[in-house]
Amino acid sequence: MPATLHADGGARGNPGPAAIGVLLRDSEGAELDTISRSIGETTNNVAEYTAVIEGLKLAHARGVTDLEVKLDSKLVVRQLNGEWKIKSDVLRGLAVEAKRLLNRFRSAKLEHVARGKNSDADKLVNQALDAAQVGELGAQWMPPDEEDDGRPKPGPGQTSLLD
Repeated sequence: MPATLHADGGARGNPGPAAIGVLLRDSEGAELDTISRSIGETTNNVAEYTAVIEGLKLAHARGVTDLEVKLDSKLVVRQLNGEWKIKSDVLRGLAVEAKRLLNRFRSAKLEHVARGKNSDADKLVNQALDAAQVGELGAQWMPPDEEDDGRPKPGPGQTSLLD
């Protein structure tokens, strides 16, 4: 089964809170599956590689045999295609894993695309980053009442028997 994989990774700060976005489409362009997930604190490049790896796993699990992978990271595409050297040991390890996964497909092609042509994957990244940020803030959305003594407050028109 042929398919197209759009993958993106991003970090707010470098390193900073990071997430991945993956969109898998069939040959007609219909959405097969997505991933939108926070991956903790890391660099943008690690997030980009992680998105590719998780996307390749997803495509394989969905029975894809022929895959076009579209990324807006020129670095990842050029490194995986062997055009650029990989200086970082961390990225080298991720590249080895990505190449191993690429070899599972009958055919796989990596293509660098403009950021605007990868906007659906980018949206998934930002959704995960935003959700993670809200999760971290949680209780901060309503500041604590400094006069709160822990007792229930009377409703409108009521008085407390405790006062």
